[in-house]
Amino acid sequence: MGSFSGFTDRNTQKSIAVQLEGVLLISTDLFPYFVLVALEAGGLLRAVALLVLYPIIWLLNLTHRRTTALHAMIFISTFGLKIHSIKAVAKATLQKFFLEDLRESSFKAFSGCGGKKYVLTRLPRVMVEPFLREYLDVDCVIGTELKVVGRTCSGLVEPTGADRAEMEWFQALKVARGDDQLIDVGLAARKEDRSFLLLCKEHYVISTQENASPLAKKDYPKPFIFHDGRLVTRPDPLRFLAIILWFPLGVILAITRALVGIVLPYKLILPVTALNGFRIRIRIPETQKQTDPKSIVDSPKTKGTLYVCNHQTLLDPVLLSTALLRRFSAVTYSLSSFSEVISPIPTVRLTRDRFKDREIMRSMLERGDLVVCPEGTTCREPYLLRFSPLFAEIADKIVPVAVRARSSMFYGTTARGYKWLDSTFFLMNPFPWYELNLHEPVSGRPDSKELCYDIANGIQTLIGKTLGFECTNLTRRDKYRMLAGHDGIDPRN
Repeated sequence: MGSFSGFTDRNTQKSIAVQLEGVLLISTDLFPYFVLVALEAGGLLRAVALLVLYPIIWLLNLTHRRTTALHAMIFISTFGLKIHSIKAVAKATLQKFFLEDLRESSFKAFSGCGGKKYVLTRLPRVMVEPFLREYLDVDCVIGTELKVVGRTCSGLVEPTGADRAEMEWFQALKVARGDDQLIDVGLAARKEDRSFLLLCKEHYVISTQENASPLAKKDYPKPFIFHDGRLVTRPDPLRFLAIILWFPLGVILAITRALVGIVLPYKLILPVTALNGFRIRIRIPETQKQTDPKSIVDSPKTKGTLYVCNHQTLLDPVLLSTALLRRFSAVTYSLSSFSEVISPIPTVRLTRDRFKDREIMRSMLERGDLVVCPEGTTCREPYLLRFSPLFAEIADKIVPVAVRARSSMFYGTTARGYKWLDSTFFLMNPFPWYELNLHEPVSGRPDSKELCYDIANGIQTLIGKTLGFECTNLTRRDKYRMLAGHDGIDPRN
């Protein structure tokens, strides 16, 4: 049995069998992944119940009753849930945290083998298979099998799988292999999980105690653009406890911040928000600083100014209005009724009919300044979705605005959850942060439709360069089909 550091052969024809936790992933702790399933598919109370029982789970693991601990976490996090909900969380939420925990050395060794790839894990197979097949090109995933009655999880597990004694790793892999040929390479971590190495020609063991480097984002096997879920960081036990303890205070803080934006005059909002931990930074070109903010763009054909932003959260137009001390209007695609009611600026929904939407936006421009987000939806990662060229057809002068938002605890966007809570979650962060970068005006309303596309692409490139974001041709529809299984119209919102 060799040391993993000696594995340098990159023969693309070799088959490989690898343990997930502790080998491909740096961490061996399964608790955070069950918290994410409980929270996103079952709700906050279920996740809190799992946290309350964590001391018992920890003691079970400490006394080498890992199977009992695993079954307890499975029961609490999955009992009564629809299996399709767990699959949705696995695809939309868990992949982010798996990618962030990938061990660089193991990934490079694993990806260097081009033969058949096997991964063994104690996690339920339904939770890890989407990630392993999509990002690591795994041929066979051996994991715990959930017992499903109809389409509902019973909270129990099937008698077969990789959740019990160590020899079940051996038996499960032997069945999955399907012939008498030994697997070329085997990578394992803990002593009790090494039985499957008997089916491998070369054995390598990774120490879970050593400091390991996670795989850098630039080395991900494919671009990671879309993901969902409310939590920004991995919910380890202590971190998740801190989130739960913060939650009531966060709700109070979010209500306070919202009232400040609704009730106070513009001149007082920025200093008051700074006092409660909300940082807003705005950068205006020197040529615009020397002019009256209310006359940044003078146009003989339209009364208002059109501001074009990349989309970070629902607060983009509100904070731009606050920072410039001007009352704006905004157009949206899927703003909830609740958000419309509490919005401190006028909002109008677009119809997705090009001709009707153009008239709506033109009419709003005639009445004053207008903010549009031509991506049509938000993107959490440093990418820009395709800009719709419609805005270039209605305004003579366009002010591009590069927007960047940061949060440390909760995401203020969702594809599968309740959109009416988006702004609340963002405002619940201890120290939310916003940056607005205004650019010099760009001429609009060209003579041809093709030039409208050029303007939209040019503004997308300009904003992407300012923020360091990569421009893509992906659309709102691509995002929602990938994360939520629909085109972006959710009747709950």
